[in-house]
Amino acid sequence: MANRSDRKICDSILDAIGNTPLVRINAITRGVTAAEVLAKVETFNPGNSIKDRMAVKMIEDAERDGRLKPGGTIVEGTSGNTGMGLAIVAAIKGYRCVFTTTDKQSKEKIDALRAFGAEVIVCPTDVDPEDPRSYYSVASRLERELPNAWKANQYDNPSNTAAHYETTAPEIWDQTDGRVTQLVVGVGTGGTVSGIGRYLKERNPKLKVWGIDTYGSVFQKYKETGIFDKNEIYPYVTEGIGEDFLPANVDFGIIDKFHKVTDKEAAVMTRRLAREEGIWVGNSAGAAMAGVVQLAEHFTAEDVVVVVFHDHGSRYLAKMFNDEWMRAKGYLEVTGMTARDLVAMGVSGELFTVEAARPVEEAVRTMSDHDFSQISVTKDGRIVGSLNETHLYEEFCRDKDLKRKPVEAIMQPAFPFADVSTPVELLSTMITPANPAVLVRDFRTQKTFIITRSDIIRVMM
Repeated sequence: MANRSDRKICDSILDAIGNTPLVRINAITRGVTAAEVLAKVETFNPGNSIKDRMAVKMIEDAERDGRLKPGGTIVEGTSGNTGMGLAIVAAIKGYRCVFTTTDKQSKEKIDALRAFGAEVIVCPTDVDPEDPRSYYSVASRLERELPNAWKANQYDNPSNTAAHYETTAPEIWDQTDGRVTQLVVGVGTGGTVSGIGRYLKERNPKLKVWGIDTYGSVFQKYKETGIFDKNEIYPYVTEGIGEDFLPANVDFGIIDKFHKVTDKEAAVMTRRLAREEGIWVGNSAGAAMAGVVQLAEHFTAEDVVVVVFHDHGSRYLAKMFNDEWMRAKGYLEVTGMTARDLVAMGVSGELFTVEAARPVEEAVRTMSDHDFSQISVTKDGRIVGSLNETHLYEEFCRDKDLKRKPVEAIMQPAFPFADVSTPVELLSTMITPANPAVLVRDFRTQKTFIITRSDIIRVMM
C-alpha cells in the first residue's frame, strides 16, 4: 500500500492513493511565526481526502481475516469522507455500501456518496451516541439486520491508525528529511493523529503532537483532567473534528496537547487558505490552520511544523464558501451591535435550565420565580430541548395532570445556538414563533446566554 502511487500506470484507481504533496504555507504565516509551516495536502487522493488511505486498509484487512466476504455489504457511520473512500474501494471490489450520516453534514458530501452508488441514511446530530436515532446506533443496527454485512467502524478499528502509521507518516518523514518537529492535526476518529504521531515520535521522541479540537467536543478536557464531561457537549458547526465520545483510535498518550478552535475561526481560515494560499481545502483544514496561527508562540525558527489538510473545499460550497451562509452564521465581519454587546450591557442573562427528568411543575416554578417566558431543557448536562409559556399553556389545557409528568414528555426542540460575535440584526431573524429564543455561546469563557425577542426589542428602541 505504501508504494501504490509510485507506479507509472495504476492497475486501478486504488493505486493512486497516497504520496500526496507537502506544501509550504507562505502568506498566512508571514509575520506570525518564524517556523517553517508545511501542509500535507490530502486532497490529491482519488476521493479528495485523507480517508481514502484508511478505507482501503480497513477493507483489505477485513478481507484477509474473513470479516468481509465476497458480495458483502459495507456499513458505516460517516461524515462523508470515510464513506467516499469506502465507496471507491467498494466500486472496484464489488461491495454494496450503506452509510449513515448526520444532518450537520454538507449536501455536497451526501450527494457525492450517492454518486458512487452508496445508500445514505441521514440521522439527527443533536442526540447522544447511545440514542437509537444517532448515526452510530443506526449503523450498528444495520450491521445486525443486513445479511453478510460488515461495519468498518472507523472510530475503533485499529486499521484506521495503522493506515497512517504505514503510509502518511513515512511520507511526511521522507518529505521533510526527518526535520519535522511539530505536528498539528484535527482530531475526529483519531486514526490520523495517532498513526502519524506514533511513527514520528518513534523516530524523534522530542517531536510535539498538537490535537486540534472544537468547542462542543470532549477531547481537550478529557486529556487535561481524565474526566469525560458531558457538560462539554453541545452542537457545533465544524465538520470532521471533535466528538461527543472517546473513539478507541484516539491515543491520548501520543497527543501532547489539545487546542480548541471556534466554528467561526475555522470557517474564516478555510476561506483564507483558498484566497491567500490558493489551497482549496475543507473545514477541518481551516480549523487546523487556525490552530497553527494561534499556537505560533510555541514555535521557534528551528521548528518544522507539519499541518494536515484532510479534505477538499468543493464539499463546502454551500457552507464556508457561500457568503450568505457565512452571514447567516455571523462569521463575516459586520458593523453594529452584536450578542457580545447585549451580554456586556446585561440585557442578556446567563442560561437557566431544567433537567428533562424533573416534573413539569418544577419547570413552571423556575420560570415563574425568574419571570422567564421560556427555558432550556438538559439531560445529563446537555441541552436537549426547550419549553415556552405558550406551549405549556396549550399542554395544560389538554392535560390537567401534566404537572407531575417529566419535562421531556412535552419539551420542544432545543433553541438554536449562535456565536457571541453574531450581529443583533441577524439574531433577530433567528427568533421566530417556533423559536422564541436563541442561545449564545461565548467559547472563551465557556458561558451560554439566552437572548429573547424582548431583549432584541429593548436594544432596538
